[in-house]
Amino acid sequence: MAFSSSLEPNCSKNCAIHEGGTLEMLKFQPVGVGIQTIMSYDKSKKIMEEARKYIPGGYSSVTRAFEPRLVWSRAKGSRIWDADGNEYIDYHAAYGPPILGHNNEKVNRSVKETMERIDLVGGTTEMEVEAAEKITHHLPSVEQVGFCNSGTEATYHALRLARASTGRSKIIKFQGCYHGWHDSVVMNVATPKEKMGKYDPLTAGLIPHAMENTIVLPFNNLEQVETAVAANKGDVAAVILEPIMHNVGCVIGKNDFLRGLREIADREGIVLIFDEIITGFRHGLGGYQGISGVHPDLTTFGKAMANGYPIGALGGRADLMKKFAPGGGLFFSGTFNAHPFSISACLATMRELESGWVYPHLFKLGKIMTEGMSDICNELGIRAVTSSFGSVFTTYFMEPPVNDYGDLLRNDQELFVQYRKRLIEKGIFMTPYNLRRSHISAAHSERDIRDTLDKSREVLTGLQKSNLASSLQS
Repeated sequence: MAFSSSLEPNCSKNCAIHEGGTLEMLKFQPVGVGIQTIMSYDKSKKIMEEARKYIPGGYSSVTRAFEPRLVWSRAKGSRIWDADGNEYIDYHAAYGPPILGHNNEKVNRSVKETMERIDLVGGTTEMEVEAAEKITHHLPSVEQVGFCNSGTEATYHALRLARASTGRSKIIKFQGCYHGWHDSVVMNVATPKEKMGKYDPLTAGLIPHAMENTIVLPFNNLEQVETAVAANKGDVAAVILEPIMHNVGCVIGKNDFLRGLREIADREGIVLIFDEIITGFRHGLGGYQGISGVHPDLTTFGKAMANGYPIGALGGRADLMKKFAPGGGLFFSGTFNAHPFSISACLATMRELESGWVYPHLFKLGKIMTEGMSDICNELGIRAVTSSFGSVFTTYFMEPPVNDYGDLLRNDQELFVQYRKRLIEKGIFMTPYNLRRSHISAAHSERDIRDTLDKSREVLTGLQKSNLASSLQS
């Protein structure tokens, strides 16, 4: 049988180091044994049948809709358990929030103590002020903070603020970046090849005018930004981006690109927005902007800042943020904004991150995982690129480079998904969706990583021989 585009026999090893992470390009030579399914999902299946009666599709978030359709019953540390009692080392991590691990005792204790003292009153709390102060301390670009409940809310407010501050309507986003589900940005994320260069909305029901005011450009391409800004002179209110495109794995923004965006924004009066909902607090207390040294005008946060409790935040320059104050002209409101339970979790999480041990631990484990995956693929002759930054990693089955979304169209989607589904059967849970990232938490141990690497070797060896991946055979 013929090899797929990502697998090639009898080829030599080539390696490349990516700034901030490691990229390894390796080739394929078939060897190995088959894979057996050992888990039962009967109870999950039964509960999901009931779920579909009362919840659309059985899911409250469409990004949870993947096979196998598991129902979750317990989570602790680096582990999760499904309704049938199957145990998994978790790298899905609900798309990233539990940076300290599931059910962290210090975070939960803080929330329980708060519950005994106060619930939702509907006004400012002292702990809210403390959390905002901590964020402004750690993020040099952030002078004031507004708390909300999700990343989508934060980016919605950021774009509205940019438009109100500039009097302009258009925004620039980048192909492969995801910024939530509101009309201006819910488009052009995991776009198929045939739709590249066109609007690719993720949902029906969008207002056409909103889409038309969104300019979609390739990531890491400053020349395209200059061209678009010149063609829309005086009309661009904001440039919004993930400094690392984690919604399609791990595509790292080049420093020259980020610095160039800052220069263009300053020159043209454009508001530069970093969506750090994933990178913020996961890669460092100062976010990725603290690592890159490029400071945006506005930053959005969420996920890791409260270790899994629902929260979002928008922070930035005081002259912009003050427009949300009473009489400032902009409306920033929400019944559950700065909920004491979530703020308590946020404070406890930040205190643990401030203690100094978490990030060295995460980066150490991330390095072991990245280098281990590269070694395995080299040993087996599989051509792959493992791109990582700190605790986030993705193994693409393709050659380098990994500079923008267009490069990811070379990824072998079938192999990517099959690899992860077979890992699930062996008790390793990585999201079985094409291009999805994986996360390491502070609760993971080196043993967890080594076990994951051992299972990855077994799975990849088996996929070289198994009829489940017959298209990959020579």
